[in-house]
Amino acid sequence: MRAILDTNVVVDVLQRREPWFQDGAVIFRAIANKQVTGCLTAKQIADLHFFSRKQFKGEENVDARARQVVGKILSLFELIDTLGIDCQNALGINNGDYEDAILIESAARAGVEYIVTRNPAHYKTSSVQVYSPAEFVRFISRQD
Repeated sequence: MRAILDTNVVVDVLQRREPWFQDGAVIFRAIANKQVTGCLTAKQIADLHFFSRKQFKGEENVDARARQVVGKILSLFELIDTLGIDCQNALGINNGDYEDAILIESAARAGVEYIVTRNPAHYKTSSVQVYSPAEFVRFISRQD
């Protein structure tokens, strides 16, 4: 089973943001245990580097630490390319968030089965099945 995680879900885990951390951590463990193939787009990786730099701001070796985070993420997740056609097709999705529309298109083209997000309203028109983190935790727990 392949699931793409919205950036907010990944940042929740990386920054231990409550109340969302617990569900995200369960999903990360399922990915680490190969119960789920976690996917991210190349753009999300750049965003995660940016958020990691912000998290380490004021500390030593900010870029090196952010790159370590990215390296760990890349070791866990399958990387999905976003193509120009995904950006073009996303223009036609009326969901109120172009960035999320691109994620929908990238996931659909790559054959990803599920999108996990804290913003399901942005994915109402998705052709890919959408779950909140809590819903996805319940779903994968039934798959054992």
